[in-house]
Amino acid sequence: MSFASFDPQDLSTRDLHGYLVGAIAPRPIAFASTIDSEGNVNLSPFSFFNVFGANPPTLIFSPARRVRDNTSKHTLENALETKETVINIVNFPIVEQMSLASSEYPKGTNEFIKAGLTEETSIKVKPPRVKESPVAFECIVKEVIETGQDKGAGNLVICEVVLIHVNENVLDENGKIDPFKMDAVARLGGNWYCHANGDALFELPKPSKQGIGIDQIPEVIKNSHILTGNNLGRLGNIETLPTQEAIQAHQETAEIQAIFEHFSEDEKNLTLNLHQLAKKQLEEGKLEEAWMTLLQKI
Repeated sequence: MSFASFDPQDLSTRDLHGYLVGAIAPRPIAFASTIDSEGNVNLSPFSFFNVFGANPPTLIFSPARRVRDNTSKHTLENALETKETVINIVNFPIVEQMSLASSEYPKGTNEFIKAGLTEETSIKVKPPRVKESPVAFECIVKEVIETGQDKGAGNLVICEVVLIHVNENVLDENGKIDPFKMDAVARLGGNWYCHANGDALFELPKPSKQGIGIDQIPEVIKNSHILTGNNLGRLGNIETLPTQEAIQAHQETAEIQAIFEHFSEDEKNLTLNLHQLAKKQLEEGKLEEAWMTLLQKI
């Protein structure tokens, strides 16, 4: 395995930006609506964005200085002037309209109109929210931190959420946001986006309080040609290995018996088939069964 290594000082800002946004992905999109001191509305997307705390609820996005001419974005100017914004979340039904709103229209242009989106009056801040957005956060701007003044420099707009709007259509029966109904999109590098739906979504159980770790897995399992790093990570997440009694009882299952009957004289294929079965069990979320399968041949 070989790697290409780059010193940021040796790269142009454009090339460095490409490596950063290509590798640090997918990134959520802050579709930020702001208003200037004269009341002009602006709407623009930013993928340098995330949540950074819940108490107080803190969102940060960064309108970076333009690489082309080192100018600042209208969103940044408005945030500095009026200290308010609404961060609207982008989902697949509005992704093309979001992209259109990212065009560099002259100052004073209302991108809600250009993108065909609906202004919904906010309750606690002056900028309107996007009615079509599944979730919108009304925010006050607490602070703006410049990371530099040259082309490509970031401006961290630190926002405190003062009101949250959630479209009830994206909630599940427990009142929680359903990721399938949310239908979110995220930004990659270049012209690429990620659609967080369908097969792209998967569940991963939270780690146990103190799993045994991959370092405690027997070498014959750790060096398996069948089990992947992800499989080993799941195996290392068990707190206590199955008892010998459980392992012996598992040996009586039809799948294990069939493997031993077919490969009792072929140790290599016996191990191979046990590992293949364990891999299947892991992918079905049956962690303890997978361990009992693997420990049949230890």
